[in-house]
Amino acid sequence: MNSTTLYYVIIGILIFQFILETILDYLNAKKYNDPIPEELQDVFDAKAYKKSQEYKKTNYRFGLLTSTFSLVLTLGFLLFGGFNFVDQLVHTISNNSILQALLFFSIILIGSDIITTPFSYYQTFTIEEKFGFNKSTPALFFIDKIKSWAMMGVVGGSILALILWFFQWASTNFWIYAWALIAVFTLFMNLFYSKLIVPLFNKQNPLEEGTLKNKIEMYAQKVGFALNNIYIIDGSKRSTKANAYFSGFGKEKRVTLYDTLVNDLEENEIVAVLAHEVGHYKRKHIIFNLISSIALTGFMLFILSLFVNNPEVSLAIGVLKPSFHAALISFGILYSPISELTGLVMNSISRKFEYQADDYAKNTYAAAPLISSLKKLSENSLSNLTPHPAYVFMHYSHPPLIKRIRNLKE
Repeated sequence: MNSTTLYYVIIGILIFQFILETILDYLNAKKYNDPIPEELQDVFDAKAYKKSQEYKKTNYRFGLLTSTFSLVLTLGFLLFGGFNFVDQLVHTISNNSILQALLFFSIILIGSDIITTPFSYYQTFTIEEKFGFNKSTPALFFIDKIKSWAMMGVVGGSILALILWFFQWASTNFWIYAWALIAVFTLFMNLFYSKLIVPLFNKQNPLEEGTLKNKIEMYAQKVGFALNNIYIIDGSKRSTKANAYFSGFGKEKRVTLYDTLVNDLEENEIVAVLAHEVGHYKRKHIIFNLISSIALTGFMLFILSLFVNNPEVSLAIGVLKPSFHAALISFGILYSPISELTGLVMNSISRKFEYQADDYAKNTYAAAPLISSLKKLSENSLSNLTPHPAYVFMHYSHPPLIKRIRNLKE
């Protein structure tokens, strides 16, 4: 394909993805007023249900606005030579191809983030504030953004620079070395994310001695799960929404509970949530997801290696001079349909894993406290109890609440 054909393919992909997502969002929104299943009648009272409906509809309308703006911005950048303008600019600053690429992506990514910041600010301080979720402050909002830019610059910039160096050194075989680099980085982050990255944004403290810790330790001992690292994170500094996650493996594995989760749930419900997370570990889901992620990255890099030296791929986004960084932008859009397909497969597997983790918690602890915890978490986050099946298929990594509860009651 020549660059003109690829240019129209790129535009076609962007428009098709927008139309598909808009249709899915519309179908999902049409389900908002469906009757609540009998098993979920106790999740919301009348007032809370009305609030949840309003919250979902507000987010739907706002999401349509932001996605439309994003499409117009991207198409405008393509149609009016935005990528070429940035490319020409970085060429006037440096003759070094690695530095050019770093500057190119810095300008595009940070510029895009600045342009869309009013939307995220409105989302946080108008929508989330209105419905009682936001606990952040404008100062914290912008500090988080600056920290994210710095981390993206240091970590992302270093990885990109090394990948470019591999490309200059090994040509089309660069993907093997890039894959090894990203695999090592992925393993490292899985082990030490909670120690190195989380503290930049949140405070973590070991769970204090008390009945909750005793119950968790008793359960861990019962199922033969060595757990010495249980931490509470101050999620409430930004939002009232609750969460819990499992990270690391071996001696570095730890469970992190949001303080909002600890405040919202009873102790037996917290142990049930923890039992679910232990289920993921025991059923090897974490290892599977890690290996799958690395394998998919290797596949993507291999496909990239087949196209990156083709000048037509670079020229497809409107630049006048072929380069690795221009090819990377073009390839990222061209590859996105494949990424969507692999995402569908991974979401389907993830939903099965959630059932398996629920079953593990039911069999090793109890179903009732897990059911009540899921209902409370859904209530507190004003979640959608009647999602459209097509939307679930495309986007949900967890089964809908009703299906999880029915599975737990079997």
